[in-house]
Amino acid sequence: MRSSTGAMLLTLSGLCSAVLADGYADRVATVTRIPGFVALWDFVQREPDGSRRFVAHRPPGETNSFALDAANYVREFWNAGREATYDDFPLLGRGPFGQAIRLRAETDRDFRPMLVLPRARFHDSDLDIKGPGRSVTLVAWVIRESGNHAVAGIWHEGTDLRHEGAAAKVQRGMRQYALFAGLEYPGAACGHVSENGAASFGDIYAHHKPTTGALMATVPGDSPPEVLGRSWSTIGLTFDNERDEAAAWLNGVVSPRWDEAPIRDRFVTGAWSGAPACPPDQRYRPPETKTVSVNVVSETDAERVELREYPYSKIKVTLRRAGDAWTEAGRELVAVRKNPWWFPYDIHTPSSPELGGPFTIGRVVHMGRSVGFTGYIGGVAVFGRALTAAEMAALADLGRTPIGG
Repeated sequence: MRSSTGAMLLTLSGLCSAVLADGYADRVATVTRIPGFVALWDFVQREPDGSRRFVAHRPPGETNSFALDAANYVREFWNAGREATYDDFPLLGRGPFGQAIRLRAETDRDFRPMLVLPRARFHDSDLDIKGPGRSVTLVAWVIRESGNHAVAGIWHEGTDLRHEGAAAKVQRGMRQYALFAGLEYPGAACGHVSENGAASFGDIYAHHKPTTGALMATVPGDSPPEVLGRSWSTIGLTFDNERDEAAAWLNGVVSPRWDEAPIRDRFVTGAWSGAPACPPDQRYRPPETKTVSVNVVSETDAERVELREYPYSKIKVTLRRAGDAWTEAGRELVAVRKNPWWFPYDIHTPSSPELGGPFTIGRVVHMGRSVGFTGYIGGVAVFGRALTAAEMAALADLGRTPIGG
C-alpha cells in the first residue's frame, strides 16, 4: 500500500510539504482502505499535465481515473449562458484532504456551473451502482453557506417537466443515487435513491429521500479561516439493499427524523392510502411486522383508538367492539419515518448509456435552475456497499481536523 501511495503522490503537482506533514496520505488511506471503495475526489489529485482536471483515487488496478469536466448545464440544455471553466470553482487551500472547491451564489440565471463525469466515461463501471442486490454509500465533506440542493451523485432530474421555461434539449429524468444539502429541511443532510430514474407517488419529483434530524453548520463563505476550519460537515447516504433501508448521515450519525401529522409530504400519504393519482407500482406501505409501541389514545365501551408505532410509520387504528372482541374499523397514517427511510427496491438500471445520467459534483441538471448549494466541497467518496456506523464515524473524523485549519 505504501508503494502505491507513494507513486500516486508523485502526480500531485503543487502539493505542499505542509499537506504531507499533516498526514495527507494517511487521510486518503482512511478512505481507500474501506472495503467496497470505488472513488475519492479530494480536489488535490489532478491530471499531471494537459488540462489538469480533478481525478479520483481508485482501487488498485483500476485505470479509469474519472476525470471531471467543468460544465454549465444551462448552456447545454437551454442554449444560454457562457461556458464554465475550472476558474469558476475557486480553491480554498484547506480542507479534510488539504483542498476544497467553492460553489458560489451565481447571480446570472443562465450560469449554473458544475463538475461532471459524462455517462459514456463510466457506464457499467463500479461507479455505476444499480440493479438487483446492489448497495451504495456516498459521502461528501462540505461547508454549507446556503442552499438545499444537490452536492454530488447520479441525479439528472430531467428537462421534460415543463416548468420554469421549456428546455431546448429535452431529456427524461435519469436518477440513481445522490446527496443533497437539505431540500425540505434547510441545512439537513439528505440522501436520494431512485428505483425508476424518474418520479414517485404520482408527483413530478422523486420522494425517496432520507433526511437527517440534525442540521449542518452554516456560515458565510468568506468567514475567517478559523471559522471555516471548524465548520466542516460530513454528509452521507447509505442504501442497504438487503435491509431495504436508506439512511442519511451527518457527522457520522443517523439522526432520526419523522414527518408527523399533518404530514407535509402529501404524495407520501397518497401513496400509502392508494390515491388514484399514485401508480399502483409506486404505493408506499412500510412493513408492520414489528411493533415498536402501542399507546391507547382513547377508549370507551364501544370504541378504542390506538397509536401504533412501527419501524417506518405510525398508524392511528380505530377498533370497535364486536361481542367480546375488538375489530379494526379504520386506519390513518399519522407519521412516516424520514430517517432511516424504507426503500424496498433496487437502484434504477438505465437500459443504455444514452438513458443514464452523468455523475456530477456541485449541482445536478434540473428544471428549476436554482442557485442550489453554496459553500465548499472538500471531498466526495463512493463505495459499493452500505458502510457501517464505525466506518462512517471514521470518515466524519476527517472533517473535524482539516488540513490547514
